[in-house]
This record gives sequence, structure tokens and C-alpha cells, in this order.
Amino acid sequence: MSKNIISTNQAPGAIGPYSQAVEINGLVYTSGQLGLNPETGEFGEGVQEQTKLSLSNVKAILEAAGTSLEQVVKTTVFLKDMNDFAAVNEVYGSFFAEPYPARSAVEVARLPKDGLVEIEVIAVKK
Repeated sequence: MSKNIISTNQAPGAIGPYSQAVEINGLVYTSGQLGLNPETGEFGEGVQEQTKLSLSNVKAILEAAGTSLEQVVKTTVFLKDMNDFAAVNEVYGSFFAEPYPARSAVEVARLPKDGLVEIEVIAVKK
């Protein structure tokens, strides 16, 4: 069993001792992606822009791994405020098409750098 570490400069670098993603046994596991602009390191304005950036970062990591959003089988969405669920869902729906991946969404006390949303995925390698 060998794991392949995935890294791309098209998404923000890890802010701790972890990898952007790991591929093992035909699956790609991404680390949670905040709504940060990879060029500036700054958060997007508001929860919808942060969701868009988060999913764009996930997409870039998956592409670096040789897969895509279409191959995602499971997502986990961490929200600072569950009241933002509808706004996040609206943006989320623009990134995924049917058949949708399985998903969990949870409210958390705090996210790294005080982000509003963080998203991680598991995808099948093409």
C-alpha cells in the first residue's frame, strides 16, 4: 500500500503539518479547504465567495491528482454558522451535478483563520 501526496500551487498551501491531498488505493482524500484566494492568501468576502473559493481550491487539488469534481463521492462541509446553509448550498449546487456526491454539513465552533466555511472531499481517481 503506497500513498501519493498531492500538491499544487493552484490552491493555498497547507497551513500546518498536513498535505493538500493524499491518494491511496484509487481514492483521493483532500484536506479541508478554506475560502482563501490562492494568489493573495486572503479570504473571499462573505460566505458565498468563501464557498466558491473553497470549492475552486478543491477542484484545483483534484485536477492536480488527475481526477475531477465529477468523481467526488463524498463531501464534508464545515460551517461557522448553520444559518449560512442555504447560501452555501446555492454555490455548492453550481459546482456539482447529478448524481450528487454524498454529503455531511456540520456547524463548528471555529474554523482555522476564522473562516466561514471549509470543505473536504473524497474522490475516485479517474
